[in-house]
Amino acid sequence: MSINRRSFLRNAALAGAAAAFAPHRLFSHPNHYLVNDMKLRFYPYTLELKHTFTIANFSRTTTPDMMVEVEKDGIIGYGEASMPPYLGESQETASAFLGKVDLSKFPDPFQFEEIMPAIDAIAPGNPAAKAAVDIALHDWAGKKMGQPWYRIWGLNPAKTPVTSFTIGIDTEDVVRQKTKEADIYKILKVKLGRDTDKMMIETIRQVTDKPITTDANQGWKNRDEALKMIEWLATKGVVFVEQPMPKEQLDDIAWLHERSPLPLMGDESVQRLADVKKVQGVFDGINIKLMKCTGIREAYKMIILARALGMKVMLGCMTETSCAISAAAQLSPLVDWADLDGAVLIKNDLFDGSTIVDGKVTLNDRPGIGVIKKK
Repeated sequence: MSINRRSFLRNAALAGAAAAFAPHRLFSHPNHYLVNDMKLRFYPYTLELKHTFTIANFSRTTTPDMMVEVEKDGIIGYGEASMPPYLGESQETASAFLGKVDLSKFPDPFQFEEIMPAIDAIAPGNPAAKAAVDIALHDWAGKKMGQPWYRIWGLNPAKTPVTSFTIGIDTEDVVRQKTKEADIYKILKVKLGRDTDKMMIETIRQVTDKPITTDANQGWKNRDEALKMIEWLATKGVVFVEQPMPKEQLDDIAWLHERSPLPLMGDESVQRLADVKKVQGVFDGINIKLMKCTGIREAYKMIILARALGMKVMLGCMTETSCAISAAAQLSPLVDWADLDGAVLIKNDLFDGSTIVDGKVTLNDRPGIGVIKKK
């Protein structure tokens, strides 16, 4: 046998062995590989709020939203992008971004560590649009495995926290009404940041003595005045203060942190994983929202890092359907506090998912993120 013939046979054998161990190779077309046939669909949706929602710098009665679906093997995974206008995303920007996402080029839809960084790199920003894809992929993968994500992570559903109920800035009569409507909730979250702050707290205290958390939404600009307000809040049964000052004023917040009688939680100052280490020593804990951090994958990593740094963790939300709320709820056994009331603040929820029972986040045993679409 000639050397060339031996080389040919050896190379042919090696090629055959390689093909046997290449699960995505089409044997009838040895120069091509199977591709993922996962399909991505999206459409705009507008969330209608039950009450006008007012924070320190903004009021609204609706929230622009984008619903996302991924489908493969007859299984549909659901995702959602909630985009309050003050955060800079819109249905137009989300549509433009999602139009660039091609899931078919990723051979294995389970490889989140390959897929999500690639999607993140398509364009800067767009965290809610990215979160919608992340949530839909997690929902699909959980359904494919036949398990809810809290079980895949090995979490105990009995350890979910109670969730707060959010009361936006409003008149005394409306604040009193909202407080009464929140009767089943064990803790209230109160929006502050205007000259009505003391009225808000005193009005609620006329109705209930439940624990209160407060969120100034960057509304306090002067650190001395902020400290006086926090000292007053400490006498009113307040548990912690969220984002007391603008995110750009980290030095002032650090000064406040050294003197505050109440824990401080970072929200706008902590968007993504890279921000967590930066705020160690500035805040006592962080508020993680899927719409800020691009979804479940990164939120999980933020929780692990915050715990390693000795920080408290809460899970927050925008006004959202039960789709995004249920996705966040899968992580809730890992955190100290939850503010996952976004779905109960709207009138037109498209999904049935995790619920709030006697004020507590309650998970179901449905696979994926635990939702079904309403008929």
